[in-house]
Amino acid sequence: MSTEESDVSQPVFRVMLRMQIKPGMGAEFERVWKEVGESVTSHPANIGQWLSRGAEQGEEDVYYIVSDWVDEPQFRAFETSDRHLAHRTRLHPYRSGGSMTTMHVVAGLAGAAA
Repeated sequence: MSTEESDVSQPVFRVMLRMQIKPGMGAEFERVWKEVGESVTSHPANIGQWLSRGAEQGEEDVYYIVSDWVDEPQFRAFETSDRHLAHRTRLHPYRSGGSMTTMHVVAGLAGAAA
């Protein structure tokens, strides 16, 4: 088995949101997230985004959204845009709490199954 290093020659700014969703609203949250996702992925600086649900006991109502951007300044510009406000407004009724973490991707290794 060999491991190939992924191309991170282009900078990637990653945002990870942890969202606590109100009990019983997960399926509706997922549906709305998919509906409004284009408001993020259609932005020229967005590389992609992913929605995951917590798998640990006690995290049944916790979701993680990972979003990759070409750089931090363009993400910050999106974060304060009307487009983002509309996206956030649609998702807000499902949230009971959350947090955001940002990071710079410095390396990546592709797994054997890739």
